[in-house]
Amino acid sequence: MDMQRRIVVDGDACPVKREIAETAPRFDMHVLMVSSFDHRLEAAEGVTVIQVDRSDQSADLYIANHIRAHDVVVTQDYGLAALALAKNCSVITFRGKIIDNQDIDFLLDSRHTHAKARKRGHYGKGPKPLTDEDRRTFQHKLTKLLKDLQEFV
Repeated sequence: MDMQRRIVVDGDACPVKREIAETAPRFDMHVLMVSSFDHRLEAAEGVTVIQVDRSDQSADLYIANHIRAHDVVVTQDYGLAALALAKNCSVITFRGKIIDNQDIDFLLDSRHTHAKARKRGHYGKGPKPLTDEDRRTFQHKLTKLLKDLQEFV
């Protein structure tokens, strides 16, 4: 089994798939994009697409069960991020925020607080749409993360 570091993408709502596919080859990294059958992903050179069933957490569960130490996980899901960190993976969000062990407890607590508010009927506006500048920022942060990780190989 090939134990090379990979980029594993929570592909269901990922708006930066193109940026990931463009960046990975510069670091000789393979990309594994995981999404439900409801989301159509295009395979490309260096990109493997895994389609899972439509249930709510199928993509996250697949990723959690298939990531391995030193993979780079791209996700907005803090629960999946926590599992990835526990497996010694690096985690980056779609907007380029690096999530580490110092952040995760606060992020999970914040997620829980927001979920309780939603149950009481308090809904926020949701995230702002990604701009071209956000996409460039993500690609820059991903590139920096991958360069930094190369130094530890």
